[in-house]
Amino acid sequence: MNLLELHNVCCGYSQFRLDHISFGVGKGSFAGIVGPNGSGKTTLFRGIAGTLPLSEGQIRLNGQSLREMSLRQKARQIAIVSQFIEAGDMTVEDYVLMGRIPHHARFTFFETEEDYRIACEMMKKTGSWRFRDKLMSELSGGEQQLAGIARALAQQPQLLLLDEPTSHLDITHQVHILNLLQELNEQTGLTILMVIHDLNLAAEYCDHLFLVNEGKLHTSGTPEEVLTFRNIEDVWNTVVVTQTNPVSGKPVVFLVSGKVMKKQQEQTL
Repeated sequence: MNLLELHNVCCGYSQFRLDHISFGVGKGSFAGIVGPNGSGKTTLFRGIAGTLPLSEGQIRLNGQSLREMSLRQKARQIAIVSQFIEAGDMTVEDYVLMGRIPHHARFTFFETEEDYRIACEMMKKTGSWRFRDKLMSELSGGEQQLAGIARALAQQPQLLLLDEPTSHLDITHQVHILNLLQELNEQTGLTILMVIHDLNLAAEYCDHLFLVNEGKLHTSGTPEEVLTFRNIEDVWNTVVVTQTNPVSGKPVVFLVSGKVMKKQQEQTL
């Protein structure tokens, strides 16, 4: 059963628009949106997140149109972690507690004990508890991402949307964040949909991928079905070799440099 469904979605800007995209994200799945730069990944993310209005089509969550839901209703069910987190000079704890706002009753201006309990739990779960008293502006990129995920989890959403959560992070932080998301997905059934540009990370962690190109859905399916060398060469116009990770069984994409390609061509002449 799908938690999120897109039906003929069109949105974008004067120079670029998504062209009637339709797909569904199953409950409890860990899905990724991949594609080359300028393919429409971020535009699609913003359309789903509601920061970019749709010109056509509709998006449904649990069968209900997002257009018919109030901001509070959407915030209780969908949490968003952007690529760049701007929180100003507030502590990590205060930032994470903001995730509880959608659950506050009207005219409630102070956090409850339950709010603090949930915020503390999520900070500990994400590893951001140790710097809870620091200002968000004092954190590294990886630490800000952890705080952003903690705040999103404090919303207790059904769907977690992430825009390139591993961008600009070293391999240690990339693996830590994705392992955390994978653990949350498996243990709590949280549905995750993220935009990710690293194909090997997408293949290793996601169970379903949506490949977007030129504003259209090129193909979708398991990593094995989507990340074939034919699809990659067709969309990225780059020669690659795809093999299987001997440990996980997931596909791995290897690039071939121009120098090597030239040697190969000379040897075949």
